[in-house]
Amino acid sequence: MQCDDIGELLAGAVDGTTALDPAASRHVGACLRCQAELAQYRRLLRTLRSMRDDPVVAPADLPALVAARIDGTGRPSPWPRRVAYAGAVAATAAAGAGAIVLVATRSRRLRLAS
Repeated sequence: MQCDDIGELLAGAVDGTTALDPAASRHVGACLRCQAELAQYRRLLRTLRSMRDDPVVAPADLPALVAARIDGTGRPSPWPRRVAYAGAVAATAAAGAGAIVLVATRSRRLRLAS
């Protein structure tokens, strides 16, 4: 048996819709790749079941919030703009400091050369 042949059966084996034949079971028992895929399917099924047990409740005014953002009437968060501004200020300060160091170094070299 090949991993490609068994790959389609593993999801069904985890949720109980498909039974693995003895040859496929032996292959999965010896193949680390198939064992890892089987473990991923089990984690996925466990996560989906936990989501079913703990439903997500959306806010009652969600449609109005989405419509406001689409229309542009919703107030955007100021943080991205502030972060970009702070980054620009820091880059400008670093460039200025670099220029000062460069000018000071050149001036010193010129004085030493004279």
